Amino acid sequence: MTTIASALADGAVVAKRNLLKIARVPDLLVFSTIQPIMFVLLFAYVFGAEIVIPGVNYREYLMGGIFVQTCIFGATITGSGLANDMKNGIIDRFRSLPMARSAVLIGRTTSDLLNNTLVVVIMALTGLLVGWRIRTSFLEAAAGFLLLLLFAYSISWVMATVGLTVSSVEVFNNAVFLVIFPLTFIANTFVGTDGLPAPLKVVAEWNPVSAVTQAVRELFGNTPSESAVSDAWPLQNPVLASILYMILILAIFVPLAVNRYKKAASR
Repeated sequence: MTTIASALADGAVVAKRNLLKIARVPDLLVFSTIQPIMFVLLFAYVFGAEIVIPGVNYREYLMGGIFVQTCIFGATITGSGLANDMKNGIIDRFRSLPMARSAVLIGRTTSDLLNNTLVVVIMALTGLLVGWRIRTSFLEAAAGFLLLLLFAYSISWVMATVGLTVSSVEVFNNAVFLVIFPLTFIANTFVGTDGLPAPLKVVAEWNPVSAVTQAVRELFGNTPSESAVSDAWPLQNPVLASILYMILILAIFVPLAVNRYKKAASR
């Protein structure tokens, strides 16, 4: 009989396997890091001179959005990894082993959380080089980084569900980027929401990405003036809204991912 302890132990073994794969194929980490660094440099040095956010240096304002976008892109590794394992028959090999079924998903999401942690550290160092600074206490800054990683973990379960649903890695990549780009750009990641048309403004204000971005900006002390912040509830209470969004995402997608895994593994 599978217990929680044995499932976690099996999950740790799967997580180790995934981390070793990254170590042996360093291209995965390199390319997942280069893209957000390019976004930082592009917006900081190309567009940044033309964008003015009242009450805050744009490069400091920018980093909150880049952090959140990076976590979302980093979470796609979960889905593409599972889709690849399905295609290559690795899941069938796991089924033949005396291990908890949940271990595959636990190990996959945990290893990708550790990968995201490294990417966030690299992004923070890049931000410091272009002028980003944390202007709050150590505990508030730590809470900001923790919130980012929890958000990345919750999004990993969304990606796991998609990765177990599609037929190949190529289909996953095409499908997920059709969602990621609107999700990250119809938000306050790079500019405020006030300039958006009314329907898009409402979407942006209630977008989980906007709430998490605003939350980390507050926790890092990179917030614009009061007049530049929307009066929508998620942006007025971003930390609470972010936590509620993450709980909702996990409540929906953890069961969905487990159900999709059971169906995929029984094919």
